Amino acid sequence: MNQVRKIRKVYKSKPTLEGAGVALKRAFGFREPQQFDPFLLLDDFRSDNPSDYLEGFPFHPHRGIETITYMLKGTIEHQDSLGNQGVIGPGDVQWMTAGSGIIHQEMPKPDPQGSMHGFQLWANLPARYKMMPPRYQEIKADQIPTLQADGGVLIRLICGSVAGVQGPVSQVMIAPQYLDVTVPPETEYIHPTPLGHTVFAYVIAGLGAFCQQEDPFSYEMEGANYFDTQRSGVLSNESLVLFEDGDAVRVRASSEGARFLLISGKPIGEPVAWYGPIVMNTQTELRLAFDELQAGTFIKHP
Repeated sequence: MNQVRKIRKVYKSKPTLEGAGVALKRAFGFREPQQFDPFLLLDDFRSDNPSDYLEGFPFHPHRGIETITYMLKGTIEHQDSLGNQGVIGPGDVQWMTAGSGIIHQEMPKPDPQGSMHGFQLWANLPARYKMMPPRYQEIKADQIPTLQADGGVLIRLICGSVAGVQGPVSQVMIAPQYLDVTVPPETEYIHPTPLGHTVFAYVIAGLGAFCQQEDPFSYEMEGANYFDTQRSGVLSNESLVLFEDGDAVRVRASSEGARFLLISGKPIGEPVAWYGPIVMNTQTELRLAFDELQAGTFIKHP
């Protein structure tokens, strides 16, 4: 490894409302999809107040994408128009490939303390897979391996390969790696990444100094966009760092440690036509999807 990735841009997640009125934080989404290609959106939903999330996400359509839900607290009950239903809880993952179209709902339920915490990531599908049959990969917490790297670093391996160990999610078209990484206090960790892949980290606890970077980088917070010459890559909870290309990511945890999602994937490099929960390649395909919704012909693979 000889090319540690530098910081391209840093984002602070922003409050937003989705579904029937779920209060969440959006790390990125609905802007600059080429910058995060093949990823489209990352939402962080965490609250100790059930009124923030109990209205949930009633039935809604998806086409052309994959949605990845990872839970830390509470549960989500899911159900769809194809007859699938189930529940995911702490440590579980649901990797849903919407493909040609699915109509589903996701209803959050609190843990005994009234808390809910999870993440939803959207990944794009290449044009040749946009209309594939929908499918689910539901992964329980005990199916996800936890690896220990040098210095006591812990890695929950949801998807991809680390040190010869393969994560449980398989047959995903964008060759993703999805990791939940915990770095002990005052510990440095270097993680190899594929050249040419999009890589980002989203901090969910503690503080991490990424890249040992002293060069200025672009920082976006509450709608402001400016070059930051002060932080030197030190990122706190609910901050996301998008990296330049390279074959490794370097992070050093603060005295309180750091925990972050580390996600990478192979860019698709195709046009994006996106409105709400449907993502296609052209405006014509997008209009057709909504016309089919109105006509009742949206579901292609019953």
